[in-house]
Amino acid sequence: MRRILSSTSTFARSSHRPRLTLAMTALAVLALGACGTVKTTVGGEQAVRAEAVGSRPSAPTLAEVQEHIEQSCPPPGAPPVAPPSPSAAPPGAEPPVDAVAPIAPTAGPEVELNGRDWCASNLHEERIAGALWKLTAPTPAKVRTILNDLGYADERIHDLKQSGATTRFFLDLREKGGRLCLEGSAAGEATVVDKCVAPATGPFTPGGRAR
Repeated sequence: MRRILSSTSTFARSSHRPRLTLAMTALAVLALGACGTVKTTVGGEQAVRAEAVGSRPSAPTLAEVQEHIEQSCPPPGAPPVAPPSPSAAPPGAEPPVDAVAPIAPTAGPEVELNGRDWCASNLHEERIAGALWKLTAPTPAKVRTILNDLGYADERIHDLKQSGATTRFFLDLREKGGRLCLEGSAAGEATVVDKCVAPATGPFTPGGRAR
């Protein structure tokens, strides 16, 4: 069973994941038109690519995702729409007497990503996790191959490193003034892909991510 998790980290990942139902539905619609061809290269890369791709289902192309973002997501600069606090009482219900008021975040994705970033991140997270969760022995070479096949250029892939049975990476997805980045851990069915906050301007470097 695929897990797409969210947790607090020093890289300002989201601590409250939004529902991905709409993202999954949108990706299912996009996938209807996606082809199942596999690109090949010469030499040793061909074997790596074949093993990395395996039998994973076809994913919508990056161009299709970008088109969907343009048509369905808020315009650049739209205010963020953060997910509700899990401790919030339903409308019309009285909170428990001993309830502690949640502390509003002052940093991180909830306040530093705009509405367009939130919308776009759900689509990117779902397609990337869907491509990685069946990958066995996820080495950096295999993960890079899959990310490249999904349309993410090498210059957007950062800190691709293996630690035990897990390969971690970051994707710089900033566009049109946004600050979206993704932090991923490829670990088979324990794969995690989550949003993070990139610097507003300048290069995406290990020391420059929002913390």
